[in-house]
Amino acid sequence: MNKNSSQTVESPEKEQNKTIELNEQRLPSRAMAIHEHIRLEGEKELERDAMALLWSALAAGLSMGASLLAKGILSVHLDHVPGAFLLENLGYTVGFIIVIMARQQLFTENTVTAVLPAMQHPSLQNVWLLLRLWGVVLLGNLAGTALAATAFAYMPVFDEPTRAAFVAFGSEVMHKTPQEMFAGAVISGWLIATMVWMMPTAGSLKIVVIILMTWLIAVTNTTHIIVGSIEIFYLMVTGNIHWSEFLWPFALPTLAGNICGGTFIFALISHAQIRNDMSNQKK
Repeated sequence: MNKNSSQTVESPEKEQNKTIELNEQRLPSRAMAIHEHIRLEGEKELERDAMALLWSALAAGLSMGASLLAKGILSVHLDHVPGAFLLENLGYTVGFIIVIMARQQLFTENTVTAVLPAMQHPSLQNVWLLLRLWGVVLLGNLAGTALAATAFAYMPVFDEPTRAAFVAFGSEVMHKTPQEMFAGAVISGWLIATMVWMMPTAGSLKIVVIILMTWLIAVTNTTHIIVGSIEIFYLMVTGNIHWSEFLWPFALPTLAGNICGGTFIFALISHAQIRNDMSNQKK
């Protein structure tokens, strides 16, 4: 019997945790070890081919349609059930589960992962690579959500109550003022960034972290540029709103809020907490 056949192969989660533990021994703190893990992931994303990013982002946009699909179906079938609001918002998490577990490109994740390399080594090249990544991923995500919304509107798959639920979700978003869109997006951007920061040490609980953090985004009725775009595109395709209303009051304030929450608040604070450790390490 071959001796090598008795060796067990460790799961990616165990290897990931081991890497962080090794980094923690080499680096001053566990926070810095996690920071370094996310920063290295960000560097890989910045170096990826633009077309590869675009196709991955397009797939992510299509996958996020599962959030609208699941939430709409749960909303119809849980009608008049006590606590239905809390349960139906579990459907919101489905798209995130697909995108993150499949490692597809989602814009709000990259507001943290890819920004850390630019923060640690600020340069025109890194800023350009960051803006290129954001632009390509956002374009791909929105194209995917537009395709998903169009398919939901025209394919003879859903009954009238489910279609009415889709319209109700988008109408609820559009009732917000631009200031409310922005404020809600700051919170959702911060929650997504928190989730990204937790993932390296989540191990086998990764899917629980995804569900918990994205469910919080749903139940707090905050705004998210990608999930929200599916709902607003659905309203556009079905003739409930004019296309200009997608840009304002929805997309521009929501995009700005997501970036502020994920980058200028969470990423800056997370980077600041390990800055002294980095300075001490260089001494």
